Formats: sequence, structure tokens, C-alpha cells
Amino acid sequence: MSHDRLKAKVALVTGAGRGIGAAIAQRFAREGARVAVVTRTEASGRECVEQIQNAGGEAWLQTADLVDVDASSKVVAQCVAHYGGIDILVHNAASMVSGPVEEFSENALEEVLSVNLKSCFRLSSACLPHFRERGGGRLLFTSSVTGPRVAMPEMSYYAASKSGVNGFIRNAALELASLQITVNGVEPGFIRTPALEVLGEKVLHRVASHIPIGRIGDPDDVAQAMLFLATDEARYITGQTIVVDGGSTLPESPVFSTVRNSE
Repeated sequence: MSHDRLKAKVALVTGAGRGIGAAIAQRFAREGARVAVVTRTEASGRECVEQIQNAGGEAWLQTADLVDVDASSKVVAQCVAHYGGIDILVHNAASMVSGPVEEFSENALEEVLSVNLKSCFRLSSACLPHFRERGGGRLLFTSSVTGPRVAMPEMSYYAASKSGVNGFIRNAALELASLQITVNGVEPGFIRTPALEVLGEKVLHRVASHIPIGRIGDPDDVAQAMLFLATDEARYITGQTIVVDGGSTLPESPVFSTVRNSE
């Protein structure tokens, strides 16, 4: 561990067992944070914790299913009991249940909203008393370009939840600014995670061909943006989201992302 941008900070990261969440947890630990790794699956969470510890960092595993209404307050309370406080919350856990609007499912909608959107309220509320004691804090959320900026077939539950996350970020930021609590987020585009890799390399290659930068993002691309928002370098930024998508949402049509390469 050669950096200390988050030295002495305590960070809680949800959905940290793999993919983007694991990258965030590992990046924060490399910068000196003590990290509470929160995940639904113990095996993947344990792997993330071991990777952090093997690299010389400090991490602690908590298992929780954020569909449970009480899970958010419990993981925050346990983190504070274990580490003595909390400085940074990163809510990255997400449900990506999909389905066409015509076949709307109440249960599917409730699961996605509970994990993706309602947990923003629950986790933030649980953190705020401890942030007050610290004289400030960071509330960070993994949003998405899907919903706030673009649409994808059969992803209405997810898109609606992430649009709600962005609304929460702006409003919470306004309410909490006087307490020196900043609220920000990152909107990833196509990122190489286990959920995306199920599409297969042939499909991923085709997707990458429509991204102006020419590749699908790595989880660490998102983690780097989150790290910036967590540090004092971003102390005057609140109510904002950073798009990390390799420029994929820039072209008016996919054809324009490949014009230069075809000339």
C-alpha cells in the first residue's frame, strides 16, 4: 500500500463481492481506507477481503441482502461497532431483474426498487448520525447511464430505479450540504463485470465496436471515479454524477461511433 488519500477513513461498500464493488473496495483499501465489504454472497465477499488483506490493506466482511428492510441499518451499525465510526458510504449493490413492461411484475419491481433506490434512503439515514459526529462525510452511489441518459429494452425496472438514484443524489446533496456531507454518484456504461460477460465474447466485441474509446470499461475505471469523489479533492463537489462510459452515450446514432474507423 503506497498511497494514503483515504488514510484513517472508514468506508462501507455494498455489492463489494465482485465486479465494480470489489474494484471500489480494493481501490479504497490501497489508498488507506478500512473497508467494510458488504455482499449478499459470502464466498465472493471473502475472496475480496482476502485480496485486500493479501495486498496489505484492511477489510472486514459483512453479509446482507438489502431487499430486507432492516439490513441497511444493521450493516451500518455493525460497521460502526467494528471500526468505531464511518466516513464514506458507497452504495453499489444492485438488482438487474429485467422484463417487458407488458409483463410487469410487482415482485420484480419491488426487488429492484428496494435494492437500487430504497436502500439509498435506508443506508443514508443510518449513516447520518455518525457523519454528524465526524463533522462530515461522503455518500456515494453507483447509478447508471441506463435510465438517466439512455434506454434499453426490458430494463424498465432498472432504468426507473437509477433515474430515481440521480434524483435522490441531487436532493440529498442540497439538504446535507450545510453538514459538510457531500452526495455524488457515478454513472457507468458498459463495464466488464460477471453480469455482462454472460453475453459472450462475440457480443462484447460487437458492443465495444460502438464505443468511441474502442473498448468495454474495466471495473477499476469506475473505482477511480469513486475514489476521486471520496477524497478531499472533491470536497467542493456535491449533487453531481460522473459518466464513465468511454463516450458510448455521445453519438446520436451508433453509426457515428465508427465513422472515423471506417474512413
